[in-house]
Parts: sequence; C-alpha cells; structure tokens
Amino acid sequence: MSNKIKAVVVYSGGMDSYTVLHRAIAEGREVYALSFNYGQRHSKELLVAAEVCKSLNVPHKIVDISAINQLMAGSSLTSDVDIPEGHYAEESMKNTVVPNRNMVLLSMAIAYAVSLEAPEVHYGAHAGDHHIYPDCRPEFVHAMNAVSQIANYQAVEIVTPFLNSSKGEILAAGLGMNLDYNQTWTCYNGREKACGKCGACNERLEAFAEQNTQDPLAYEV
Repeated sequence: MSNKIKAVVVYSGGMDSYTVLHRAIAEGREVYALSFNYGQRHSKELLVAAEVCKSLNVPHKIVDISAINQLMAGSSLTSDVDIPEGHYAEESMKNTVVPNRNMVLLSMAIAYAVSLEAPEVHYGAHAGDHHIYPDCRPEFVHAMNAVSQIANYQAVEIVTPFLNSSKGEILAAGLGMNLDYNQTWTCYNGREKACGKCGACNERLEAFAEQNTQDPLAYEV
C-alpha cells in the first residue's frame, strides 16, 4: 500500500495545469487527473490531456458535464459567440468568462477527492488571470478552500501553487523541470495549429518570449 499523499489535479491540458500536474508528481503525490468536457468549443485540449496521462501512467478521468452548458451560456468558449482576438487586458476578453466555471469544477473535484480519501485538490489559478477571471483570484480561492474544509466529513485542501505567479513564472518553473510544452494546448480554437491571435495564445507567446525560449507549438501566424 502506497504511503504517498493522494491528490486530485484539475487538468485541462493547458500549460498551467500541465505544470501543476508535473509539480504534484515531482512532490511525490499519488496523482489522479480530472478533466471536464463542459461544452467547450473543441476537445483538442482533452485529447492532449489524455495522451499526457497515458504516457505518465496517471489515472485520468474525463467527465462529460456538457449537459450543464445550457446553464453556463454567454461565453465565447461555450456559445456561438466569436472568440475575441488580442490581449487579456482588453475589455473584450470578458466574453471568454464561463459563468461560475471554477466553482462548479472545483466542487466536483472535491467530491472526487473525498471518494478517493485524497486530502488535496490541485489547480492552476495564476496571477495572469486575475484581471479577467474572478474565479482565479486569491479571494475566490481562499473562500473555496475554507468551504472545502467543512463541506464534507473529510477536509480537502485546495492547492494553488501558482496563485500569485505570472504565466512566465509558471513556464520558468516547468522549464526548470525540463517539461515539454509541445504536450499542451492553449489556443481557444481547436484547429490543427494554434491561431496565435486569441488571448490564450497571446499570453502563452508572451510567456515564452519572457523566458527567451521558443514555443514548440506550431502557429498559423
């Protein structure tokens, strides 16, 4: 029987959660990866996530919660709304907010952790998202963490190792672990190549430029 601490990692297939996943493994956690199909525009990131978990021999669940999409409408990530191009600092990026997404996903991750008797749920909230996404801000994370301590007979801690880190700092941590970011998908579009124009691509490319490193992904532009 393993003496490792069990941890559920909310794993989207993107850069941040990819780094969180590997960090948890490096810390000696017994990791259970959890991904969600919540009706997002494409499933490419989920396919990438599945491939990574298979290569790492990490147990991985992809949970289809797309039926609740009808309750989370209005976002360009889930509805028939054009995905804005540009930087997250622009007001237009607010239409990429999926209503209450992280509260919903974390609630299910906590439930999964309780069923596994795992005392931790890890997820990749970071400082770069604070401006646009209320459910990535420290006050949200701290409040959810307080609730997760009392919502079940078993307390679960929400672990956010990069809560106050920039995307570049997350990338630096991953490069320090020799991670291959070709095994991630960030773009809001699910085409063969990343678009290079959406907010997610812009932030990713800025992070690589900040680290003076070439992004291994292929881009349309």
